[in-house]
Amino acid sequence: MRVHVTSSSVTTTKARTSRETPYPSSSDGPQERQRWPARLWGILIVLSLVLFLDGLDVSMVGVALPSIGAELGLGTSSLQWIVSGYVLGYGGLLLLGGRTADLLGRRRVFLIALAVFAVASLVGGLVDSGPLLIATRFIKGVSAAFTAPTGLSIITTTFAEGKARNKALSIYTVFGASGYSSGLIFGGLMTGIGWRWTFLMPVPIAVAALVAAYLLIPRDKPAASGGYDILGAVTSTGAMLLLVYNLVSAPERGWLDPVTIGLFVVAAALLAAFVLVEQRIAHPLVRLGILRKTSLVRANVAIIALFGSYLSFQFIVTLYLQDVLGWEPLKMAMALLPLGLLVVVSAPFAGTVMDRFGTARFIIAGMAALVVGYVLFLPIDTSPVYLTAILPSVLLLGVGFALGFPSINVQATAGIDDHEQGLAAGLVQTSGQVGAALVLAVTTALIATEAPAEGGAPVPEAMLDAFRPGLVFITFVALAGLTITLVPLLRRRSAGAHRAEAVPVAAAADEV
Repeated sequence: MRVHVTSSSVTTTKARTSRETPYPSSSDGPQERQRWPARLWGILIVLSLVLFLDGLDVSMVGVALPSIGAELGLGTSSLQWIVSGYVLGYGGLLLLGGRTADLLGRRRVFLIALAVFAVASLVGGLVDSGPLLIATRFIKGVSAAFTAPTGLSIITTTFAEGKARNKALSIYTVFGASGYSSGLIFGGLMTGIGWRWTFLMPVPIAVAALVAAYLLIPRDKPAASGGYDILGAVTSTGAMLLLVYNLVSAPERGWLDPVTIGLFVVAAALLAAFVLVEQRIAHPLVRLGILRKTSLVRANVAIIALFGSYLSFQFIVTLYLQDVLGWEPLKMAMALLPLGLLVVVSAPFAGTVMDRFGTARFIIAGMAALVVGYVLFLPIDTSPVYLTAILPSVLLLGVGFALGFPSINVQATAGIDDHEQGLAAGLVQTSGQVGAALVLAVTTALIATEAPAEGGAPVPEAMLDAFRPGLVFITFVALAGLTITLVPLLRRRSAGAHRAEAVPVAAAADEV
């Protein structure tokens, strides 16, 4: 379906001449002034629903980790791979996913990847082996690595840059944020029935989305030409997998063990090889020159801090509420319900407010809310009062995610040419997923110490003490993200102050 544009629209851009596509480019005119037809709304909702499933899958399964560990006999280090396996498959191949969509056509790639996601979800709910479960999680992450950047690039090439695109992206990304936050609630409900339902629940939703996408998304032609950077994908993904594995397993071997040091060296060599390949290959996975756009770089740093700290906090708080406090999954879901509600309720207003105040202020406000939420949670004990000890952090995290997640995605794709929208989308999502895996790996390494036990059961106080280094690290990550996002704003204000002071100095010199 083609969105109508004015006859004076410019259609001779490099992006348009490089391909024929049913999606109008951002240069096609003031699309934000038009009412969106029903089918266009349908496309946006389908794409948003799939992103919702991606986020839902990460956080919903996280709630089920204690039950999975008890039934399959998995320890803390193994359980984190159920989360990390997904986010590494997701983040490790996101760039290849965006490139593949540009080469083969967005609709085709989106449909195939979504079908794989549905099948892997079904298999994951049926297996009885820890390694097989982790394998299905990795496959689901790989499929999401193709649906996410493809869906985002469809949106950014369908809606004109400005109010129309900001509105579409705010709806799209709030669906994603809602998935991450709502997963805590749905995970508690499904785990109360049985942990396998956290894997099986997405199956019918994914199938319904697949049918709707097949009917609604128009056929398109490839948006780019050239080849695949398989070597770049292998070196970058291999480096991330090896680095996360080493961070998780190093506490058992020792940080100065020759194997640990050797694996760090190999991971660094793979990263160096990736950079070398990207500089020399004709069709790189990442055109390194795109990193000269500072707004894109800041968005990538912000998403690492936001998503990395949030996912790691969720990992700890799930274990804390169920293993330390002994809460049932349903009770935990109700306790975390305000977080999800805040994100969902913000959806209709995010785009409008973002247009008025700008993405930079939204990102700073979101990161600040996260930092305060983590700081308030640090003194938590084994007998907390929910209203004063847990709820304030839950509310602040909801505010932080609702403000930060959509604004970071809008900032990452603003000002990017159509033919590199897939790359920009893939970069910011890669940073979020891989950054989350790395932060979670460090967090797991910090809390992996076995707590003393009485009568075979861990002592709650000792378990909580083991969690505290991880909570401190998460707070530091969020604080670092806030500091980095504040730097450009502080520099601009400082430069403005210097210019203001220069005026009277110059006048005084003239008088002399």
